[in-house]
Amino acid sequence: MAEMQTGKGNNVNAILSGYDRAVKWIGGAVIESLMLLFTRIVFAGIFWRSARTKVEEGSWFSISDTTYYLFAEEYAGVPLPSDLAAVLAAISEHVFPILLVLGLFTRFSALALLGMTMVIQIFVYPEAWWSVHALWAALALILITRGGGKLSADAALLKMRGAA
Repeated sequence: MAEMQTGKGNNVNAILSGYDRAVKWIGGAVIESLMLLFTRIVFAGIFWRSARTKVEEGSWFSISDTTYYLFAEEYAGVPLPSDLAAVLAAISEHVFPILLVLGLFTRFSALALLGMTMVIQIFVYPEAWWSVHALWAALALILITRGGGKLSADAALLKMRGAA
């Protein structure tokens, strides 16, 4: 009986040991940096795609009449003048995703997009928390707390400054 228990104990120990090795590998710097890069790209993509719907097709940055209309009508709950809100949203949705992909000012960019997310949640689509905005907030919070990772311009700047 003791031999059977020892055999089972060895199996459990082997499983736990394998699990511990996998956790250590997944939690390592390389995987974390890749995960943070992926998170930056995904989060940036959400806002970049939205940004591109706000400009005239074929232009780099000519805000469309449709955008101004949407901010005056559908997004009228935003507590800013609609023309200003349209311009600020279009600029923010272009600039901050680019910064995120580069990993430049990652925490600040994620915080700015978290702020936009909360404005959208509170003033535009309050019913969308669990279906959409909670996920956006989670992505932003990961980047705010962890930064851009080793595969970012932030890390390169820190290294150049001798702070890393």
